[in-house]
Amino acid sequence: MTNKLVSVLAAVLMMSGISAPAAIGQSRNDQGEARKEMKAGNLLPLREIERRVVTPLKTQGHEYLGPAYDSTAMAYRLKFIKDGRVSFVDVDARTGRILQSSR
Repeated sequence: MTNKLVSVLAAVLMMSGISAPAAIGQSRNDQGEARKEMKAGNLLPLREIERRVVTPLKTQGHEYLGPAYDSTAMAYRLKFIKDGRVSFVDVDARTGRILQSSR
């Protein structure tokens, strides 16, 4: 990330009441945990989950914005946008089963 982007991100997080190091550190910890669990065979690869979930939604006109991993729930939250409306699909990282969606 560029210094300017990091500064903007830190400002946005600070305005929302989240400290930048904590938020960025949490993201790194969850990413590392996902990588470790996947290598151990406990999680499906993110690319496999995206293939199962993102591809059908793209054909319906949704734009994929990216994933977030929750190590406590062992689930991915995939973020989409369509017609200016953001939606999320929560997916069990172990099975690829959709847990819930907010469309």
